[in-house]
Amino acid sequence: MSTMKATAYTNGKIFTSDDANLYADAMLVEGERIKWVGKEAEMPAGDYETVDLNGKRVIPGFVDAHMHPIMLADFSKKISALPPVVNSLTDLEQKIAEVRDKQEAGEWIQGWGYDEGKLAEKRSPNRYDLDKGCSDSPVIIFRTCGHVNCVNSKALELAGITKDTPDPQGGEIDRDENGEPTGVLRENARSFITPLLPVTSDEEKIEEIVDLGELLASQGITGVADIGCLSDGDVYGYYINAKEKGFKQRVGIYYMWDYYWQNKDFVIPQEQMDGDQQIHVAGLKTVGDGSFSGRTAWVSEPYYGSTDEYGISVCSDELMESAIKFCKENRCQYSMHAMGGAAIDRIVNRVAKEEKWNDDETPHLRIEHTTEPSDEAIAKTVEHGFAFATQPIFFYAEIESYLANLGPERTKKTYPIKKLLDRGVNVCFSTDAPATSWAIPSDPFPCLKAAVTRYAYDGTDCGQDQAVDIETAIKLYTKNAAVITGLKNAGQLRAGYHADFAVLSEDILTVAPEDIDKVKVEQTYIDGQRVFG
Repeated sequence: MSTMKATAYTNGKIFTSDDANLYADAMLVEGERIKWVGKEAEMPAGDYETVDLNGKRVIPGFVDAHMHPIMLADFSKKISALPPVVNSLTDLEQKIAEVRDKQEAGEWIQGWGYDEGKLAEKRSPNRYDLDKGCSDSPVIIFRTCGHVNCVNSKALELAGITKDTPDPQGGEIDRDENGEPTGVLRENARSFITPLLPVTSDEEKIEEIVDLGELLASQGITGVADIGCLSDGDVYGYYINAKEKGFKQRVGIYYMWDYYWQNKDFVIPQEQMDGDQQIHVAGLKTVGDGSFSGRTAWVSEPYYGSTDEYGISVCSDELMESAIKFCKENRCQYSMHAMGGAAIDRIVNRVAKEEKWNDDETPHLRIEHTTEPSDEAIAKTVEHGFAFATQPIFFYAEIESYLANLGPERTKKTYPIKKLLDRGVNVCFSTDAPATSWAIPSDPFPCLKAAVTRYAYDGTDCGQDQAVDIETAIKLYTKNAAVITGLKNAGQLRAGYHADFAVLSEDILTVAPEDIDKVKVEQTYIDGQRVFG
């Protein structure tokens, strides 16, 4: 019986993310796992297949610890309302008209990614703008943050939204000076439209996920968290089916608790929770507040230019308590979206009353975004072993909104990554794709560049004292992200771990920080198999 030879990867510049053995130039891979990493001169003797890395920089595969892959896969088939494709409301109207020309009256037209700060007119689209693109079919454009939608008059009519429609709990319908809906629906007001949108078939969803896997591989991404799928479909089943059709990335799934909490029969089978398998269920997600770019994050001090505007608290006590109860009983993770200081304090103070309810290094509470954490919340997070999953790409790509809503000085204090690390917080990086104001939202390199330079894409200073070095940034995007997402034996290049790694076009450890986003992935390996390049 022949056994497969181990492969020796030699002549590389390997950055492992393993603090005990951070730099190496050779690596042995046997089957799906790494057998040894170190100095080539010290490599154990043996008969190996050899791959010459030609002096290239190798890093562990990126783990995007907070994204929405099913949504991203779906959005890739819709209008992208972002630069460089759409730079103005006129461009957006044109794109809508182009889609309408290809389909029948009455069929939905959908787009995503608008950010008023990036549009030439410096304002959100409204129903009348969208009507100019198309008035005989319903149109919906999702804001980049995912917390606000804009619809045209036809969509408002179909949803029955009029001047007399009251705001739902935890949501707002924007209105003009006469009280007429403008077409902008915030937070829970989006639920008027959601049931009317066309449903993608399960087969289409699975094919879209397989296609997305190829894009992620080209970006060096070998693991992701699906941090709350915006439907109650068979999320786990979609990934298992996609895996059978060639999808390769590791996935930690967080169910959106809003869809399941009143279903008394909802369970997570124990065998789905093992983080060492390709697809596993990590836990639950709830949304505690909105976004800074939409002025709906629930903040502790009012928004810029206001004395009484504090955003929206979105998650009811009942929903939060039922999620905590479920996670304790099932020993799984609880993820809460909390951007503003008030939202962060609320979840940290509540879960600090509980003992850690799961048994390994995976944090039992992870807080998403954590844009303006208070010192008290930071201290309790360290004391109780919580984690923050944050996104430097936000201030980088959405600087116009941050300056408008927080002002320049307060913007510099957002996402205080250096301070969090200095105080011992378990923190990781991610993109929140597609809820990211960037044309290719899952690309890790602009996110790394933002963390290392602390400048926005337009050159705005976003707080130099909170910059981190590139080695730290990579660790937060690999090792820390894997731990916080519950991906076992992943995120580091060390013996016994999955052989997930990327070979880069340039040495990201030595390129000028402002050129980090020009680095490309030449090859990506998952479980020792080359999946890109």
